[in-house]
Amino acid sequence: MSRKIMWIAAGGLAAALTACPARTPGPPPAPPPIQVPPGCEKNQAGEYHHTENPAFRYVGEDDGGTLTLTLARTRQGLEAQADGGATVSIVLNRTSDGFVGETRSTTFTTGGAACPMRFPTRAVVCDEKGLTLRSIASTAIDEDCRPAPSGPQPVWKDQRLLRIPDAGTPDAGVPDAGTPPTAGDGGTSGR
Repeated sequence: MSRKIMWIAAGGLAAALTACPARTPGPPPAPPPIQVPPGCEKNQAGEYHHTENPAFRYVGEDDGGTLTLTLARTRQGLEAQADGGATVSIVLNRTSDGFVGETRSTTFTTGGAACPMRFPTRAVVCDEKGLTLRSIASTAIDEDCRPAPSGPQPVWKDQRLLRIPDAGTPDAGVPDAGTPPTAGDGGTSGR
């Protein structure tokens, strides 16, 4: 093949490539829909206490996508205070796989070494009374803060957190449905 033919072939290829329309990327694919238990799509911010030990109180912050529950402990029945360095938090995200995340805590080996731990956690119930979370309640670790090669397997447990009513908002009580309307009730007597 002569040089002239090679240049013509290369020129033809370059012309063909530059003549191709540029592909513009389409819109990004829509994210998968969020799939959470009924009620979990609502704002879960507030204060909670553990049903098995009401001294364990949690403060929840919810931005609509992520719920963060931070452990606070009641000391001598007075006020809730931060957990003094051994912070425990639960972080849950609303995803297509559920209301899922992890519990973050510090645990200690038999030798006293502090081990930061993360346990998978998910919300299984969100109702007007509180939250039910499923998480690993206990597991065996070695002296290097790794899962122990022997010993008990991780134990999953449902944890129930009950919502603490807002003390700053006075309760209006139950409306008195037994009192008949009066003529001066502003037109709410059902006429």
